[in-house]
Amino acid sequence: MRVTIYEVGPRDGLQNESAVVPVEVKREFIGRLAEAGLTTIEATSFVHPKWVPQLADAGELLESLPRVPGVRYPVLVPNERGLDRATLQQGVTDIAIFGSATESFAQRNLNRTVESQFEMFAPVVARALAHGMRVRAYVSMCFADPWEGPVAPEQVARVGRRLLDLGCCELSLGDTIGVGTPRHVEALLDAFAEAGVGPDRLAVHFHDTYGQALANTLTALKRGITVVDSSAGGIGGCPYAKSATGNLATEDLVWMLDGLGVETGVDVRSLAATSLWLAEILGRPSPSRVVQALAKEI
Repeated sequence: MRVTIYEVGPRDGLQNESAVVPVEVKREFIGRLAEAGLTTIEATSFVHPKWVPQLADAGELLESLPRVPGVRYPVLVPNERGLDRATLQQGVTDIAIFGSATESFAQRNLNRTVESQFEMFAPVVARALAHGMRVRAYVSMCFADPWEGPVAPEQVARVGRRLLDLGCCELSLGDTIGVGTPRHVEALLDAFAEAGVGPDRLAVHFHDTYGQALANTLTALKRGITVVDSSAGGIGGCPYAKSATGNLATEDLVWMLDGLGVETGVDVRSLAATSLWLAEILGRPSPSRVVQALAKEI
């Protein structure tokens, strides 16, 4: 079995930093991730700089970013204006859109209703496909919402199916505030199966707020999921949901997968060295347990 790791650290991780990380550090971070063996690295976001100033240098980063053959560098695109900015950059072949399963988060994150978000995304996906791009969709608040509470799996499946029907090739299911458990994961995947969406179209994106990210990932793998989102060093969160803590650490994920005999192509020690380097720049220790354990060996 082989699992594809969708590395979100440069985008989902750094967007949540209080300080702006210099573009040269971002460039080196992405380069180090590729050297460690990661083949999908979400590089940045074309969200308006007013809302995410940490990624205001998206264009400058992509213009100077060396591309490694065989590595994809997706970018997050919130709307048509963001797509316009992305298409100006040479080498952008993959984009992602970011939807919501709940009304509260759709209003706060997109200034839209759940229904009207599809009206916003439809032209983005259509134009991106016309440019030959691959389009991924995220669905946030798949298990619970800090304003609405638990979210019905069938509700998430309806939203996710609509996004796939627009033409997205993959759907990433986000436990944005990290409250999900293995039983929740099974119920959600059951709801997607009933909606006619199999594990080959799905990825999982867990936050580790309650320490359940690895258990949830293992449950998803047993149900046929082969694409897992994670963030080097466990950095990140969500600027629009303050209860969202760090992402599943890529090192913790790789350590588990190595132990299971699952191929990833990622060198965990090289990756941990990168996270230690970044932690020093950020001025705080990495929350990854594997990074902490390997620190004395690196």
